[in-house]
Amino acid sequence: MNPAKRRAIFEKLRELNPHPASELEFSSPFELLVAVVLSAQATDKSVNAATRVLYRVANTPAAIAALGEERLAEYIKTIGLFRTKARNVVRLSQLLIERHGGTVPRDRDALEALPGVGRKTANVVLNTAFGEPTIAVDTHIFRVANRTHLAPGDTVEEVEERLQKFTPDEFRKDAHHWLILHGRYTCKARTPECWRCPIAQWCEYRPKSPAPRAPAKLRPGMPDRAED
Repeated sequence: MNPAKRRAIFEKLRELNPHPASELEFSSPFELLVAVVLSAQATDKSVNAATRVLYRVANTPAAIAALGEERLAEYIKTIGLFRTKARNVVRLSQLLIERHGGTVPRDRDALEALPGVGRKTANVVLNTAFGEPTIAVDTHIFRVANRTHLAPGDTVEEVEERLQKFTPDEFRKDAHHWLILHGRYTCKARTPECWRCPIAQWCEYRPKSPAPRAPAKLRPGMPDRAED
């Protein structure tokens, strides 16, 4: 894909959503960090449902550490892998207190040294909490980058490297949010909704998915199968 197409894609995404934001609910860097750790192999909706209740009880490293694994697990048991996540969140809370005075560090290495925090999670926190121009590549962004040819790569690391290289500076801070939302709601995994895609004219995916056919009208006297 040439630079002109990439710029056109990001300009259109910016036009449609000038101030994109995470769909995870949070009010502090720590709340965001916990929510992102909980969101691994889970939906933002399920995480938000759990943290709305949890954060009314415990939303600081000290409060989570005091809560402990078993009690935390009760709040997040509707989320996949909740026991492992409870253990990681309690331990990362303890480490934030021990190593960083109870604050979330604005440093990649320090973040990735926390339990349950990998490169993607660190990128999300650096971008969303601290405004760094990082691009966190999840399954949605990996799919969109490859399908559109915006930044194709065989691994998450390759896609991230190419997005950082090919995304113009002015779009880099918001690129993560635009691409994840595009993958979540338009460029879907099973069938991309190309017929209503705002960037279809620059996307190099072939063949484009056609609009679904409208259901055939019943002939007069034909029974409605739903009533059979």
